Amino acid sequence: MMPETSFGYTIFSTAMALENDTSLNKTSCPSIDDFRNQVYSTAYSIITVFGLVGNGFALLVLLRTFRQRSAFHIYMLNLAVSDILCVSVLPLRVAYYVNKGQWNYGDFLCRISSYTLYVNLYCSIFFMTAMSFTRFLAIVFPVQNLKLVTERKARVVCICIWVFICATSSPFLMQGAYLDMKTNKTKCFEPPQGKSSKGLGKLMGLNYFSLVVGFIIPFLVIMLCYAGITRALLARTNGSQQKQRATRIKAIRMIIIVMVTFLVSFMPYHIQRTVHLHFMSRIDTTCEEVITMQKSVVVTLCLAASNSCFDPLLYFFSGENFRRRLSTFRRPSGISSGTRKATPSNVLQPLEEGDQ
Repeated sequence: MMPETSFGYTIFSTAMALENDTSLNKTSCPSIDDFRNQVYSTAYSIITVFGLVGNGFALLVLLRTFRQRSAFHIYMLNLAVSDILCVSVLPLRVAYYVNKGQWNYGDFLCRISSYTLYVNLYCSIFFMTAMSFTRFLAIVFPVQNLKLVTERKARVVCICIWVFICATSSPFLMQGAYLDMKTNKTKCFEPPQGKSSKGLGKLMGLNYFSLVVGFIIPFLVIMLCYAGITRALLARTNGSQQKQRATRIKAIRMIIIVMVTFLVSFMPYHIQRTVHLHFMSRIDTTCEEVITMQKSVVVTLCLAASNSCFDPLLYFFSGENFRRRLSTFRRPSGISSGTRKATPSNVLQPLEEGDQ
């Protein structure tokens, strides 16, 4: 039994057909089912707990302080919603692997639970890119930032991201649960056996499209933004030392958290997915290589799903004025909701000193 991977069912259907064409009988290879079930159930359980607690609390604070909204706040809010949707269906995956590959929750939930994981993956990448670009404009071009970065434009960008990612991830809705005749179990996240291998070339094209558009381009944009931010902070000499220090700390925190997320969650997953597709085209693979590749699929997919645990760190340590929002959130509702008049100073207050 093969674990799921980037293109879900289609990739492993192709892999099975390719293995049937090789001279080595892969059915004699030891199964990794026990390894798969233990790793997936454990990892998804941990991600669910930390993801729900961290993103749920962040979402609550962001909604309660929505009157202090800004463009950066809009991106944080959408990122938190994406993470909540993802971790809310992970318990279904945990139950599936705890039951040793038996799906008991219907065809619709099977499709949705696969779909939401990949929607969250690429929504996170694009929202992080938008947040990094917003921070870049605020620090490097503070005057132009007032016109370029607005709430309305941020909402339009978020809508475009949601529509694009949901549309391009729609293939994950194409196939749901099915009955495996050999084990008499209802399967999900795994391909029906016996499909042809004609689609490998198409899968290669889809992989490189998502690799370039969904990972490489956003990663390069983020790197360029952080290079510009670092250069601007090092060259800046005007203003008080306290303000400069606060701005540097906030920018450094954001750079570290986003880079760790990319290097730990997104990069291993995309590298392994590409290597795996090329591996499937080989006819001289050994059992040891097949098992190693299958285990790497399990590990990197868990790392990809763990991005939901890194995002709350982005809110708490580098989010625009998040700690001030948290202190406002703790006050009685009458103090923070509408007793003050909207003055110019109140309008600027949600912005941190380094972003004004």
